[in-house]
Amino acid sequence: MSLDDAAIERLVREAQAGDPWAFGRLFDHFHLPVYRYVASRVRRPSDAEDLTQLVFVKALEALPRYESRGIPFGGWLFRLARNAVIDFVRTSHEHADLAQSADRAGTEVGPEDLAATRQESDAVGAALATLTDDQRDAIALRFFAGLSAREAAEVMGKQEGTVRGLQFRAIAALRRQLGIEEPEALSAPSPLKQPRLS
Repeated sequence: MSLDDAAIERLVREAQAGDPWAFGRLFDHFHLPVYRYVASRVRRPSDAEDLTQLVFVKALEALPRYESRGIPFGGWLFRLARNAVIDFVRTSHEHADLAQSADRAGTEVGPEDLAATRQESDAVGAALATLTDDQRDAIALRFFAGLSAREAAEVMGKQEGTVRGLQFRAIAALRRQLGIEEPEALSAPSPLKQPRLS
């Protein structure tokens, strides 16, 4: 179900007036992106499910006091999600374990494929651990939750350019950590490999 900004604002007004169907539509629209964001930041899927539920409970409780103030409802909701994750991580000292994706891989993969996937996941997890909290948030909001740079900036309380910078530096750091060449480096001829003109 895809809703435009005007439809979301209409549903928010109706939910604020006590219409449970309107809040249900908002839940249906935002549930998966919020869950993806939360799941990218915590270790266990059950914790991600619990935190996602908590975000929507908090949203329902705070909805009568919600005012746009230049931040759309989705940005406000993701700010609630970000705060819930921060509180959870502070109290549990857990971070996402990307190796779980290898555990959830299809049963049709062989042991070599599973080992390779686990090794790659461990490398990505280690690389993500080197990022700052803001860089991890920018990556999680942009790529796991699917938010635009503007929306991620609203959630993080930062300027859009700052979020783009965090994203750029995070991707560059991940490339360095994982030994991935920059795209320009792949297409540009190396000065050592250029043919000599005699």
